[in-house]
Amino acid sequence: MSPQYFRLMYHTSRSTDFEVHRNWLAITHSLPISKWYYDTTSEWTLDYPPFFAYFEWMLSIPAYFIDKRIVDLNNLNYGAWSVVAYQRSTVILTELVLGVAVLRFIRGSVDPSTQRIISASLFLHPGFLIVDHIHFQYNGFMFGILLWSILMARNGNLLASGALFAVLLNFKHIYMYQAPAYFVYLLRAFCISPNGHILLPRFLSLANIVIAVFVLSIGPFFLMGQLPQLLSRLFPFKRGLNHAYWAPNVWALVTALDRVLLKVAQKTGVNLAIDAAGVSSTTRGFVGDTIFAVLPNVKPIHTFIITILIQSVYLVKLWRTPTYKSFVAALTLCGYTSYMFGWHVHEKAILLVLVPLSLLSAENHAYFRTFLIASVAGIFSLFPLLFTPAETLVKLVYSCLWIILVIVPLNKRVYEFPRTLPSVILDYTEKAYLAGFPLLQLFVSLFPLLRSTPLATPSSTAGSTAPSACVSTDSFTCPDPDIQLQPSAPGSGSAMEFLPLMVTSVYCAVGLTWAFLRLSVIYLRSA
Repeated sequence: MSPQYFRLMYHTSRSTDFEVHRNWLAITHSLPISKWYYDTTSEWTLDYPPFFAYFEWMLSIPAYFIDKRIVDLNNLNYGAWSVVAYQRSTVILTELVLGVAVLRFIRGSVDPSTQRIISASLFLHPGFLIVDHIHFQYNGFMFGILLWSILMARNGNLLASGALFAVLLNFKHIYMYQAPAYFVYLLRAFCISPNGHILLPRFLSLANIVIAVFVLSIGPFFLMGQLPQLLSRLFPFKRGLNHAYWAPNVWALVTALDRVLLKVAQKTGVNLAIDAAGVSSTTRGFVGDTIFAVLPNVKPIHTFIITILIQSVYLVKLWRTPTYKSFVAALTLCGYTSYMFGWHVHEKAILLVLVPLSLLSAENHAYFRTFLIASVAGIFSLFPLLFTPAETLVKLVYSCLWIILVIVPLNKRVYEFPRTLPSVILDYTEKAYLAGFPLLQLFVSLFPLLRSTPLATPSSTAGSTAPSACVSTDSFTCPDPDIQLQPSAPGSGSAMEFLPLMVTSVYCAVGLTWAFLRLSVIYLRSA
């Protein structure tokens, strides 16, 4: 990569996630392990599983020698060049786990030339550029572990595959959404013979290695009696159904429908039961409970039941056809189901879908078209995380180059001309949807110019829970997941400040929902 790229990545604006990880360096370096999951010095408390905490502790050791202030627990919001350079460098270096994994996928592949394109698309994925290199996280590193696990499954080493996934779960618990596919596949393909008999030695070896991983991770906290505290940090169900910026899933569409029904009722006088608390909820990007004004409210147990029921359909299929390709498809759909129907889903979780789906993109044209729609909608849904003019240019140019270098050559390899009238209609409808993204970007970019009154600015008052990382004066372009917008006075003209985010979320949700249905049908109808 060019020096200009590195300068841009290092000097670009930083999200709250940057301070989150700096604070975790300080927590793990400054405090004994017994206080890691109790510390509340910063609002960005440690809420990842223990392996990630150990990972931060290891990173904190060189950080201390580079700049002691990096690991000073009370040095909140520290943004010196030393911490910027160090943390961004750790992201780049740890992504080598991903780089080596995708290179290894080329070995033994049926079509090495096509696999090279897929491997390159994964390593250079715009999602990693946006979420890791600019917004700041370590997803490339952790998805590298996931891909190593999938690679082991492809190569027939299922014991190693299960062990690596257990390690991954103890780095970031969001991957538990994909655990049902692993459980069914490993049980059926590794622990049960073709004639249905349990292979006890294999079962015990798999169980022992998974248990050993969890003992290494959670064991110290269990012995200290901190398991309830650990779990309360990992699963904060007090948050609302939607994130501040709605992840483009089914609940975004339901929330938008509730807004439409509310407006219809207010303008037409239709007699609908309206919850007064829901009138101002979900409209301004606040972090908190989502309360519907017209539709019935959704609770965590509802999302859990829906997710499990839908996932079970794919798991039955996987049980009956425990092949590698069936496993990758079921793995993708389990993550996809959780993204579409889960509670308080982050928009960044779309990578749980796009990464494994990439491995299926060249199977046939149906998989490729699904991959195309999901990738365009999913990547665009991450755009609001980057809101400065310089970042806008980067995300647009980089994503377009990725599409040209990945989508175009893959399309040439698997393209099928539509031969029936329904397939022609479907083909043109999907193309029309994809063609709408440039118009959507134009609307989002021009929206500030269309407004005649200033927008509300992000809250920065003393004692506010809103972080100060967002430096834009246009609040609708401050969609950091934890940004809260300051309530505006009546008549201030800021009632529509959330509109670009809402439109982006809903439009992307349409494509991602369609891709989900598409992928489900393809998988369930496959041999």
